[in-house]
Amino acid sequence: MSNAAVSEHQPIPRMKSEDRRELILEAATGVFGQYGYYGATTDQIARAAGVSQPYVVRMFGTKERLFIEVIERALVFILRSFRAVLAEGDQDLRARLGSAYVELLRQRGLLLSLMHSFVLGGDPVIGPRARQGFLEVYAFLRDEAGFGPDDANRFLEGGMLLNTLVGLRMSDEFETSDAANEMLCAALPQKLDLLLELGKSQQADA
Repeated sequence: MSNAAVSEHQPIPRMKSEDRRELILEAATGVFGQYGYYGATTDQIARAAGVSQPYVVRMFGTKERLFIEVIERALVFILRSFRAVLAEGDQDLRARLGSAYVELLRQRGLLLSLMHSFVLGGDPVIGPRARQGFLEVYAFLRDEAGFGPDDANRFLEGGMLLNTLVGLRMSDEFETSDAANEMLCAALPQKLDLLLELGKSQQADA
């Protein structure tokens, strides 16, 4: 019997629960990034992940719990990326950390899902976790990267500007607005091509 014939009768291996969990978190990150906490639904997330809506609820309980896990996952990615940069040495550290942060845009919705959490500071559950996460990044900049308070704040300001430009889809105006062109070129001199590339993919998905 040929290998092809054998493979036809072999059951397709089932995805491990931890892999399916990661698949849902990845999908939820994109959906929350696009629609925000209140605009996103577990049904949208389930469809994006290719699973049933009851399965999402069974695994995470509530949309709130799922959003918290999306925030925590995003922070893990950010700090892991920053620590990898730090391990390479401290020369041009601020610029390299900035580039690493911009590269995280490739993970759809990761930075924007965090931005959505930052405007929910008054929420009794999401607010404290969002504040804690922001302070974790600040603590990394101060305690591990060795930034002073002013440098740490300037770095965070740059990150918030990037998130705002992405959330506004300012790249849509790059070719039609001189002001948008100037602002984007000044904000992302080394990574502008990436932002424009991602902007085109957003337009295609719309």
